[in-house]
Amino acid sequence: MTFYVIMLVIAALGSGAYLALFLTHIPGAGEERLGVYEPLPPDIGKWVEDPEPTAEGWIRERRTLYEGAPEGAGKFTYQARLRDPKTREIISVEPERVEKRRRRKVK
Repeated sequence: MTFYVIMLVIAALGSGAYLALFLTHIPGAGEERLGVYEPLPPDIGKWVEDPEPTAEGWIRERRTLYEGAPEGAGKFTYQARLRDPKTREIISVEPERVEKRRRRKVK
């Protein structure tokens, strides 16, 4: 019984290693099977004002930061803050949101 379990573990490890090498070393294999990464937004790192003020009359500013990783993977950090429209003083800062960069299927 333990022989079969050991053989299954070895087969799973071998299959995993083969897939990892296949997807990383053959050009286009990863994009074809997993999809391409979504494009980066054009305003990365820049504070952008929302067109409409909040209910309190404050200006909401947001920005997207990108922390890259090998082969295009990475994560986005979304930040937002509220400003007083007259003094331009920062009233409050919203909590950061972190999301992984997603893949889109190639059609």
